[in-house]
Amino acid sequence: MKRSDPCYTNYIQILKEELRPAMGCTEPIAIAYAAAKARAVLGALPERLLVEVSGNIIKNVKSVVVPHTGGLRGIPAAAAAGAVAGNADAELEVLSRVSEMEIREMSAFLEQTPIEVRHADTDHIFDIMITAYHGEDEAFARIVDYHTNLVTVKRNGETLLEKEITAQLDEGLTDRSCLSVEGIVEFAECVDPEDVREILERQIAYNMAIAAEGLRGSYGACIGKTVLRGREYDINYKMRAWAAAASDARMNGCELPVVINSGSGNQGITASVPVIVYARELGFCQEELLRALCVSNLITTHLKTGIGRLSAYCGAVSAGVGAGAGLAWLKGGRFEMIAHTVVNAVAVTSGIICDGAKASCAAKIAAAVDAGLLGLAMYEDGNQFFGGDGIVKKGVENTIATVGRLARCGMEQTDKEIIQLMME
Repeated sequence: MKRSDPCYTNYIQILKEELRPAMGCTEPIAIAYAAAKARAVLGALPERLLVEVSGNIIKNVKSVVVPHTGGLRGIPAAAAAGAVAGNADAELEVLSRVSEMEIREMSAFLEQTPIEVRHADTDHIFDIMITAYHGEDEAFARIVDYHTNLVTVKRNGETLLEKEITAQLDEGLTDRSCLSVEGIVEFAECVDPEDVREILERQIAYNMAIAAEGLRGSYGACIGKTVLRGREYDINYKMRAWAAAASDARMNGCELPVVINSGSGNQGITASVPVIVYARELGFCQEELLRALCVSNLITTHLKTGIGRLSAYCGAVSAGVGAGAGLAWLKGGRFEMIAHTVVNAVAVTSGIICDGAKASCAAKIAAAVDAGLLGLAMYEDGNQFFGGDGIVKKGVENTIATVGRLARCGMEQTDKEIIQLMME
C-alpha cells in the first residue's frame, strides 16, 4: 500500500474520525451536548426540559457517573449538566471546563427544574431529542446514530439546522468497506509514523493517564487493583489490570479525558492500553508502538463496523480482539498470526452482553483482554479454532462478518429484553 493509494488516505481518515477525545462516558456526554445546544439556541437557562431517548441511550446512561457533576448519575443529571454548564462548541468535551459554582448550580437546577424523560418511539438505536423551554420560547436539538451527529436544531418552530438522517450504518464518515485484516496489516507496515503520530500519541497520553489514576484511586469495584494484586510483575495481568483500571476510573466519575474508538471510551481504552503497557515493558521503540496501535485500533473499528455503535454485544469484546492483534504485531506477527488471533479471540468472548455503562464494564474489559491474549497464545502454540466451530467461519473476514450479523440481527431481541429488565 503506497501513500498515494486511496486506501492509505482512508485509513488515516478513519483513525482521525474514530480516535477522538471525550470527557466522560460518551452517551451521557451526548445528552449533555444536545442539552447545551438547546440552551444556546434558547438563549436562556431552561425552566423545563423534555428528554426523549432511545432504549440504548437509557441503557448506557442509567448507571454511569457524569463527570464534573459532583458524582451525579443518570439522564436528568446529564441533561442538567449540559444545560447549566455545557459548551456545545466542544462537542464530546462539552463538560471539560466546569467550575465548582456550576456544579452547585447543577444540583439546584435538578431540584428546581422539571426534567421529563421519555423512552422515544424511534427506529434509531441511538437517538437523543431534547426540548428546552423558557417562558413562551422553546428550543429543540436532536442527535441521531452517533455521538456528534446533530441532525436537527429548532427555535420556536423555526428550523435552524436540518440534516438528512442517513441509513443507520452510513454515518457520513469515510467508507469503512475498505477495511480488511490484510489491508490493516499492510497499512501498519507502510504508514509514515508522522501521519499518525499526533492522533496516536494523544491516545497514549490520555488513556495511560486515566489508567494510572484508576490504579491510584478507589473507583467503582476496583477491578484493576483486584486483577493486579499479588501479580504486579506478571505482564499478562498488568495489561489486563491497567485497561480495567482506566475503565474503573472512567465509569465512576474520574474527570480525565480519554481517546475513544468507535464512539466508546471503554473501547478506546481496551484497544490501546494493553498494547502500550506491553510495548513499554519490553522496550519497543515509539515507531513500533505507533504501528501496533494502528493495527489494534483499526481491527477494533473493522469489527465494530458490522456490529454498530450500540447493541447487546459488548464493545469491549471487539476492542480486546484488537488489542490481541496489536500485541501479535509487536511479537513480529503479520497477516497469518493476526488473522488467527482475531478468529481465536472472537470465538472465546462473543457471548458477553452489553447491559449499559457502569462499574462492571471494567471486569468485562479484563475478560476481553484475556481473550485477546489467549487467542494469540493459541496461535503461538500451533492451535486454532476452525471454520464450523460454532460461529467461526473459514477465513477471518467471513468470521468478522458473522459476528456483525450475530450482534446486529441475532441479538436485537436480546437488546430489547436487557433494556426492559433495566427499566423495571
